[in-house]
Amino acid sequence: MKRALNIFLISFMLVGGSLVQYGCSSSEEVVQNVDTDGDGLTDEEEIALGTDPNNADTDGDGLTDGEEVNEYNTDPLQADTDGDGLSDGDEVNSYNTDPLQADTDGDGLSDGEEVNEYRTDPNAVDSDGDSLSDYDEVMEHNTDPNNADTDGDGFTDSQELELGSDPNDPKDPPYLREGDVDVVNFDFDRSNIDQAAARVLRENTEAILNAAKFHVRIEGYTDHVGGDQYNLRLSQRRAQEVARFYIKNGVAESRLTVRGLGKAPVPCMEQDPGQQGCRENRRVETIPLSPFDMKPAAD
Repeated sequence: MKRALNIFLISFMLVGGSLVQYGCSSSEEVVQNVDTDGDGLTDEEEIALGTDPNNADTDGDGLTDGEEVNEYNTDPLQADTDGDGLSDGDEVNSYNTDPLQADTDGDGLSDGEEVNEYRTDPNAVDSDGDSLSDYDEVMEHNTDPNNADTDGDGFTDSQELELGSDPNDPKDPPYLREGDVDVVNFDFDRSNIDQAAARVLRENTEAILNAAKFHVRIEGYTDHVGGDQYNLRLSQRRAQEVARFYIKNGVAESRLTVRGLGKAPVPCMEQDPGQQGCRENRRVETIPLSPFDMKPAAD
């Protein structure tokens, strides 16, 4: 009996914190390990690793010690294993980034910089889809990595760099859209510029002068009253009057192409009250001709 008691005491000392279960047979001993904090690691394993067997998450990063060791291969003593500024728990549970890789998407910005500083996607090299990496936008071009068109001029940041313009300047490149120049209308069988048309053309002139690389095509039309040949000549006179206005106000003649196209392609559904024909058809259009090989992405 004394010998059996000695065996019990010696066994307890050897196992340490482990629970020891003894059978009733003469020498059978069954050892069952204990996981005090329920983190998936035995107390013995925790002691060997240096983690706290009484704390399921020793480094307080949001992952249990067992998850770090058995599932993610992260350091249970280090809240941020890869040193990128995000805790291992945040990387796994919130951002789906790699807790062992400081720059998950390989764009040159750490996961922490993307999440905490630039608010970009740490899993996407190009968060705004403008064909520039987040790193290049932040470090080289000073553009917004979350906005494909930083200056809001219609061209994406990468388009601007391709054109040699400034992606941070909404006036570069100077661009002339069809909506920037308005149509002018004429009285029946007339080609002179009235006061209403002059106001429109002055605004058109300013827009054309501000986009110095653009040429414009001036196209004249008439309504559907009268013969085709007469209307063709009248539409030409109207277009020429508009061209003369532009030239007189500073637009180089070399930038203008003038065409008279005769009767408008689509007749008005209703004539103007008390007048012949349709004023809507008696018009001259100013059409911008872009010098660029690309259109603004926003268009």
